[in-house]
Amino acid sequence: MRFLKLSLTTTGSVLFLLDLSLVALVWPATLWIGGPVTVSIAAAQIDIRMFAYPLAVLLVMYAMGLYRRDAILEPRKTATRIPLVVGMGGVLAILASLGAGWLGPLTFGWYGGRDQAMLFGLATVSLTTAALTARVIFFFLLHMRVLHRRLLVVGAGQRAYDLLRMLRKEGNNLHYEIAFLQEPAKGEIDPRLAAEPGVRIIMQSECGLLEAARLVRADEIVVAPDDRRGMDLQRLLDCKKAGYPVVQYLSFIESEIQRIDIKRLEVGWLVFSEGFTFSAIDRFLKRAFDLVVSSLVLALTAPLLLCGMIAIRSEGPGPVFYRQERVTLDNRVFWIMKLRTMRVDAEAGGAVWAATKDNRITKVGNFLRRARIDELPQLVNILKGEMSFVGPRPERPVFVAELAEQIPLYNERHMVKAGLTGWAQVNYPYGASVEDARSKLGYDLYYVKNFSILFDLVILLQTLREVLWPSGVR
Repeated sequence: MRFLKLSLTTTGSVLFLLDLSLVALVWPATLWIGGPVTVSIAAAQIDIRMFAYPLAVLLVMYAMGLYRRDAILEPRKTATRIPLVVGMGGVLAILASLGAGWLGPLTFGWYGGRDQAMLFGLATVSLTTAALTARVIFFFLLHMRVLHRRLLVVGAGQRAYDLLRMLRKEGNNLHYEIAFLQEPAKGEIDPRLAAEPGVRIIMQSECGLLEAARLVRADEIVVAPDDRRGMDLQRLLDCKKAGYPVVQYLSFIESEIQRIDIKRLEVGWLVFSEGFTFSAIDRFLKRAFDLVVSSLVLALTAPLLLCGMIAIRSEGPGPVFYRQERVTLDNRVFWIMKLRTMRVDAEAGGAVWAATKDNRITKVGNFLRRARIDELPQLVNILKGEMSFVGPRPERPVFVAELAEQIPLYNERHMVKAGLTGWAQVNYPYGASVEDARSKLGYDLYYVKNFSILFDLVILLQTLREVLWPSGVR
């Protein structure tokens, strides 16, 4: 549930609410055009499948990442994808309605009168129009500065500059109006921050904290000085009593960027903040989730797995499957299973990181990796309880030992089982270096800290985007 709380103030959530509102407006008209609707409330004859199209379309739009920052920042590319995504949602709606046939015959009011093809066409046109209109309204609101977020940052040093840089690159809100309040006794202003065009820096000798918050009409106060010793907490309390939310730097980064800032991570903050708790019911639900989802996916993808095995065998001699030691929950080592995508002698000289355009990958292996088919045998590891469907990427013991020496708190990612997909995998491109591992650890710790079954479902949905429109595969 904490993940939901952290996501409610994003521009993506605003866009989703616009989509939901417009879909709710156009869908009844679409049903009416598709055929006269007669509903008997007294007889409770409202077919729940009448909601299949709008729900399926919104679900697929979310799964395909149309509410993510990168998609919002590329409106032209997103506009070309919307009809395809809406069509995918329509297909899902048809499959769902057919699968729900046990509810009774399809009522002519909702799906009859005109055939399914007619309704599919009407739904695609109307819901695509609704989605495009929502984005026009959204960018109009941005232009009118309605969705701008005003922040007052206490501090103007290195940490404040890092905050500005991360918000511009990764912030869940597209536009921030940020003012920095600096106390001369707390050090010098970061020269990079001072050189930024349009940055407003207020000296505390000229304006008090509460006065500064009122001056910039702050929506939130972020406490981010390089040195917090000697801070006047009473002034922060006065701001809070006056209605200005006050939040620490690390907590703000966690909620706004949905990862943990490894560079300036403080163990004390991890100790006293919420998260890192796993009840018995949590573990039971996660295991049940793993068994159900992995069994279903394995059954649906068995033909793809068989074709991949045949393709590897036809390319040349060598084993079809590839087994390798990986690390999972509590640093336990297990043997992961994959379809072999590299030459048999790929690691004759020892373990090495994968690289872009790795010449050890075979032609068939390259296709299997891009289609993610090589990962399917890991479903067996999930059924055996060695992995989970969602969790941090399993690394090799030799790399784990190396990374744990260089990256603080790296082993904390092993508080949960390694996963076939995960928060880092859907937010960060494939990494093959210590710096990549450091960046991905921020996402892994965020996942471990905010774990819930609902969060697993969100990650599972977003994995569909990575399968169909991969951001990076090696």
